[in-house]
Amino acid sequence: MEILKVENLTKTYGNGDSKINAVDHINFSIEKGEFVAIVGASGSGKSTLLHLLGGVDRPSSGKVYIDGADIYSLSDDNLAIFRRRQIGIIYQFYNLIPILNVKENILLPCDLDNTKVTKEQLNEVLETLNLTNRSTHLPNELSGGQQQRVSIGRAIINNPAIVLADEPTGNLDSKASDEIVSLLKMSNKKYKQTIIMITHDLEIASVADRIITIDDGKIIKDERNA
Repeated sequence: MEILKVENLTKTYGNGDSKINAVDHINFSIEKGEFVAIVGASGSGKSTLLHLLGGVDRPSSGKVYIDGADIYSLSDDNLAIFRRRQIGIIYQFYNLIPILNVKENILLPCDLDNTKVTKEQLNEVLETLNLTNRSTHLPNELSGGQQQRVSIGRAIINNPAIVLADEPTGNLDSKASDEIVSLLKMSNKKYKQTIIMITHDLEIASVADRIITIDDGKIIKDERNA
């Protein structure tokens, strides 16, 4: 089942001689439950593409369909609601709320949407992420790896259609990076979560089912891992 479809997606900055196509007429689709890595050098357009897929930035032209919905046909208010309900985002620098504890940060999307999560659901996520004994700690009382685990919990708690991970290991040491990648893979398998991960690290990308390579805003390679 197709969960994401991208048609002629383009993002242009500047005009005339200074015009840059950060994303240049990209087309691809992703099936529900796939784990896809998007790789490319700095400036290749991969982060811009991720922001377009997540409804964070509007394209210059083209369409993005998530679970059949044309997300850029929505008003800004409705797009914000759709993004909160259907798209989980994991950032490189965690983006946790410093005055909220672990449990409160994880539940934030649900609280903003006035939806309820059972105690069993929350406890399962905390246990899966090895955060049960840290549930009342504030972000500044956690290691970088623990903060990123909270970010993962926040992204998956309401079972969104897609989880987008933007260089999720870019701010971590190798041990914590391995743990985070393993957790993403586990979330993909255990919860059947569709994951799209941006990374410049081919070794990290190798855990994905599929690798899409971007260069100068274009897809130059799209291959499945053996």
